[in-house]
Amino acid sequence: MKDHGNRRTNLKLSNILSTVNQVEKSKFINFLDRICSDAIAHDKELAKRVNNLDGQIKNASSVEITQLFSLVLPYFEKSVKEQLAMNGAQATLLVNILSRDGNSIARETWIEALYGKEWKLINNRSKELQQIIQQANDDDVFDLPTRLDLYYSCLKEAYVNDERNNREAKITDDERGILNLLAKKLDITSDDKAAIEHLIDTIPKSGVQDSLNALREIGLLFVSRKRQMVYVADEIVVMLNQMQGKELADKHLLRILRTFSDPELSNILKSHGKRIRGIERKEKIDVILHMCLPVSQILKVDLYSADTNTNDRKERLKQLITDLDIGLEKLGTTLDERSGLIINALNNCAEREFDALSATGFKALFATLQQHFPGLPKLLRQEFELEDNEELDVDKLRALSITPHDILFMLSNDEIKSVNESMGLSKRGNFRLNILESFADATDKLIENYAALARRDLAALKNEGIEIAEAEIGIKFEEVTKAIFEQLGLAVDEDLRKLINTAKDQADILISVSEDDVIIGEAKTCKNGDFAKYSSTSRQVKAYVTRCENAGKRVAQVLIVAPSFSDDFVESAEMDTEVNISLLEAAGLKLILDAYNSRRHPKFSAKLFTKGGLLKAGLIAKNI
Repeated sequence: MKDHGNRRTNLKLSNILSTVNQVEKSKFINFLDRICSDAIAHDKELAKRVNNLDGQIKNASSVEITQLFSLVLPYFEKSVKEQLAMNGAQATLLVNILSRDGNSIARETWIEALYGKEWKLINNRSKELQQIIQQANDDDVFDLPTRLDLYYSCLKEAYVNDERNNREAKITDDERGILNLLAKKLDITSDDKAAIEHLIDTIPKSGVQDSLNALREIGLLFVSRKRQMVYVADEIVVMLNQMQGKELADKHLLRILRTFSDPELSNILKSHGKRIRGIERKEKIDVILHMCLPVSQILKVDLYSADTNTNDRKERLKQLITDLDIGLEKLGTTLDERSGLIINALNNCAEREFDALSATGFKALFATLQQHFPGLPKLLRQEFELEDNEELDVDKLRALSITPHDILFMLSNDEIKSVNESMGLSKRGNFRLNILESFADATDKLIENYAALARRDLAALKNEGIEIAEAEIGIKFEEVTKAIFEQLGLAVDEDLRKLINTAKDQADILISVSEDDVIIGEAKTCKNGDFAKYSSTSRQVKAYVTRCENAGKRVAQVLIVAPSFSDDFVESAEMDTEVNISLLEAAGLKLILDAYNSRRHPKFSAKLFTKGGLLKAGLIAKNI
């Protein structure tokens, strides 16, 4: 699949630090500062990095803070573990919710709603388990009541032994490690572990706001009071998943399960004493997902019948690598290596998957899937716990790290087959990949006919097999221009664009040149003759410049792309003293992209767009 160099909107720590206000930023920095102060005494490398900031972490840039966070991460994680143990079961439940797929950006009220839902489930399951535990007896039968009673007794002892020693009752990190191992040996699921703990250390039903503030104080999340939004950085989600012993996000486990045959799904369920007779495929997958089994255990043990030898298991994982399209260079020689490579590849697949489609291609895919399945937005909201009134578009999906692959794996194999057939795609190979390839090709087709799109030449587009309504051309040209910038390796900043845009002022494209500097891009189509609307275009871009500056960004340049420009437009742009404007013809931008793609090791800098006036595309192409 072709790499489109797509720079996705995401929730990296640096992005959040650049978005939130100084008060919120300071909360995180203060916590980081405290950790650094404790750690530098015995970490020379860390001390050196802090000294490079003149010891003033609070004055560091977002990039510097992110780099410092990576260095201090082991100490950060240790501190978080200690703090969570002190904050109790409510904080643990909130961490579980916030680290799940789709919950890294959410309104405070929605987090409260999810918490209430989760609390009810745990409370109801606790009552059920209490009745089962009471059925335990002292005979030699090691049945479910006996196993649950054993775990309950050990958990209770870990909790109350502090009280006997006149200490605050809590479960230490060491005790938690032993209990997790015990639960694994007793085949007790994560859901049941939480429900049993609720019997001993009751999770409060209310007080979510206070608990969120406590998590905020220990650097786990950011809260925008103005927007009433909660943000959890991608780096912190990874850390929290590791702390919870979660090898893969649920969405990635779902992909794996979708590739398994019905007998293989049954093998997993049988391994843990679950019912398989009369259970539909969808229910089998749902049950396995909610069992919270270690993925490595599924891949190495549970998937197979008892008599499957090691070589056959390794071959099955080799086939799984192909089915998942994770493109490993090395397959590993042992079962452990092979399963580890699969897990690692899925944990790090987001960038590659966003790169597989341009922004335009992703939008087209999402629109097409909604035509086939009008209920797709509802399904995504359900699977990723998204708020019902939340606008669901590609930008939002990107921000939540929901990739095109994630969406396709939300649909069943039968549903994907029907889409594949309806689109007239090949009946061979991997149907999901077939669909992705078709949209990658569609974007490439628009790029190849970029000049005709700029001229609004419907006839020329139709001759190339591109069906497009005239009313959609302006938006398509903007999207394809953005896709070209992305393929040139430029950092198209959708977060900032959405931040500065208003109902009245709508910038087309924002390119981040550095942490503080941006280029404003405008994509203009013109049907007949040269583009000549300087006064109106000038008013537009100056409004965007003002909004960028109000957001703390310097505008290095305004870049206007159009099929061609009138002499008056070029002269007016060159003479404008209020803002630096560069002009680039659409055919010229395509020429630059072609030159970029023809180089073995291309290098392109956004600074090549900052010369001002009408840019010479041929000269820029030679300098790539």
